[in-house]
Amino acid sequence: MAKTQEFWVKFWGVRGSIACPGPSTVRYGGNTSCLEMRCGDRRLIFDAGTGLRVLDDELRTRVPVDADLFLTHTHFDHICGFPFFSTAFDPRNTYRMWAGHLHPERNLRDLLCALMSDPVFPVPVEIMKADMSFRDFVPGDVLEPHPGIRIRTALLNHPQRAVGYRVEFDGRSICYITDTEHPAEGVDPRIAELVAGADIMVYDAMFTDEEYPARVGWGHSTWSAGMRLAEAAGVKTYVVFHHDPAHDDDQMDRIAAEVAERRPGTVVAREGMVLEP
Repeated sequence: MAKTQEFWVKFWGVRGSIACPGPSTVRYGGNTSCLEMRCGDRRLIFDAGTGLRVLDDELRTRVPVDADLFLTHTHFDHICGFPFFSTAFDPRNTYRMWAGHLHPERNLRDLLCALMSDPVFPVPVEIMKADMSFRDFVPGDVLEPHPGIRIRTALLNHPQRAVGYRVEFDGRSICYITDTEHPAEGVDPRIAELVAGADIMVYDAMFTDEEYPARVGWGHSTWSAGMRLAEAAGVKTYVVFHHDPAHDDDQMDRIAAEVAERRPGTVVAREGMVLEP
């Protein structure tokens, strides 16, 4: 199908676990997970790490904002930007919040209320005056937040659960797969099915093969496991993501060179990077 509408992904935060700003991370960035996708005139946001604050600076120039924010899960590095999401305090804006890992034990609104509560944070969620709604789903659901946008979901292998997303729009697809741990052998069949034939796959590649044996069970993967998945599933562009905060720019350069040699066209995520399928 010919490309007829705007469809791209922009990286506002690419790190895992904890933000690591400083002189050794300026080329790849030190903010935790946050992606923006544009599907025609619709804006989708994925995860609310510290990168959300940087995106928020851009959104303040575009009020009124109408957007959907999808969380992979609610570990702190993926939600710590939310209390500082200034455009959510503006009544001119509209946000729909989505999460698929909390039911049946919890729901998204209550969790974010707990995040923004005394004595952890000085103001409650109720201070946010944007038109906000909270939508819980279960992994495997197919979401259609707007006409022409179809989002498939799947359960990931991560402590306390996480959800992967496949956004389909205008005959193209972008997959966002973080945080997840690969199986000991082969590939995760749920993820392989979700990303099959995708134009772009953003994948949790936090560790190197040398680092991984000491971190089995942590719920993260390696760039080589992501490469095997991309090959098995026929992914076109594989994006290495969720970088370990201990990996400085020089190490990320070495990883980028190795993945480019092993699978030409592979991309290592950097803050500010935009990719179009």
